[in-house]
Amino acid sequence: MKTLCKLTVIAVAFFFVSCKQNPAEAPEHKAMIENHKEMETSHETMAKEHNAMKDDHQQMVDGHKTIENDSLHMITEKNHTALLAKHGELIEAHKSLIEKHAELETKHASGEITLEQMTSEHESMKAEHENMEKEHQQISTEHKHITEEDQKMMKEDQEKEAEATSDQK
Repeated sequence: MKTLCKLTVIAVAFFFVSCKQNPAEAPEHKAMIENHKEMETSHETMAKEHNAMKDDHQQMVDGHKTIENDSLHMITEKNHTALLAKHGELIEAHKSLIEKHAELETKHASGEITLEQMTSEHESMKAEHENMEKEHQQISTEHKHITEEDQKMMKEDQEKEAEATSDQK
C-alpha cells in the first residue's frame, strides 16, 4: 500500500510538472515578440531618418558658408542643431526601451515573471513606444519645416545675388 501511495504521489507530481505550460508558448508572449519586431523596425526607420537629417544639416552648413554673417541662416542652423540633438536623445531612449523589452521577453520565457507581470510591463512599454513614435513624427515634421524654410531662404539669396550681378553689368 505504501508503494502504491508513493507511486501515486510521484505520478501526480509528474503530471503537474509535465502539464505546466512553457511561458514562451503563451499567445501573449508570442504577441509580445511580434511587437518587439515592430519596435525594432520602427527604430531602424528612426535611425535612417536621423542619418538623413544629419546629411541635410551638413548640406545646410555647407550652403551657408558662402553667405557672410547672415543671422537668419545662423538661427536656422542653431534650431536644426537643437532638433538633431533632441532626435538623437529620442533614438537613444528608444534603443533603451527595446533592450528593456528584450529583457522582459527573456524573464517571461524563463518563468522569472508571471504572465500578468509580463502583460502589465509590456503594455507600459508599448505605450512608451507609441509616445516615442509620436515624438519622432513631430521632430520629422519640424525638420521638414526647417529644411524647407532654409531652402527658401537660400533660393531668395541666390536670386538677390543674381539680380545684383545683373545690375552691375
